Amino acid sequence: MAEKTGAKTPRERYRGQVRAEIKEHAWEQIATAGASALSLNAIAKQMGMSGPALYRYFAGRDELITELVRDAYRSLADTFRAASASGADVAGLAHALRGWALDDPQRYFLVYGTPVPGYHAPDDVTTIASEIMATLLDACAALPPGDAATPFETHLEGHRQWADGHPAPPAALHRALNFWTRLHGVLSLELAGHFTGMGFDPRLLFAAELDALLAQ
Repeated sequence: MAEKTGAKTPRERYRGQVRAEIKEHAWEQIATAGASALSLNAIAKQMGMSGPALYRYFAGRDELITELVRDAYRSLADTFRAASASGADVAGLAHALRGWALDDPQRYFLVYGTPVPGYHAPDDVTTIASEIMATLLDACAALPPGDAATPFETHLEGHRQWADGHPAPPAALHRALNFWTRLHGVLSLELAGHFTGMGFDPRLLFAAELDALLAQ
C-alpha cells in the first residue's frame, strides 16, 4: 500500500527520524568547534550508537556535510522565493537575507564562511545556489537601467557562466554581484562579532550599505 499511495513505511519514517537527529547533533558540533571538526563517531557516541551503525545512515563525513549544506541552501532559496512571491524588490531580498543569516549564524557560515578543508560539494548543491542567484538577478533586472556600461559590465558580457544562463543584461549582473559581495561582507563581519564593542548598530550599517547600492 505504501508504494501505491506514496506513504512512507514505518522503517522509512524511523530512518528519516534518525537522520534528522544526526543532523541536529552535527549542527551542535559545528556551533561548538566548526564544520572541519565534525565527527560521526562522536555523534554516534552521543546517540548511544556504534560507529558502524551510524554509518548506515550517512556513509561518511562528506555525505553528512553535503546534507547540511543542501538544507542550508534550500532554506535560503525558499526564503528568497517566498519574499519574491510576496512582491519583494532588491531591498526586500536584502532584508530577507539578513533575517535568514541572523536566525542561524552557523548555517550561514557553513555555506558562506571558510570552506571546509578537503570537502567539495556535488553539482546538485551548486544548482540550488543558482536558484538563489536567479531570484536576485530577476530583482536586479527589474531596476531602471543605469548610465553607460562600465568596463566591468563589458567584461561580464563574455563572462557570465556564474549566472547559469540567466538572460539578465550585464548591468543587472553587475548590480547582483555588488549586492552579493558587499552585503555578505557586512553580514559576515557582523555575525563573526567584529562589530561588537564598536558602539554602532550593525542593522543601520547594513541599511546604509543597501541604500548606497540602490543609489548607484
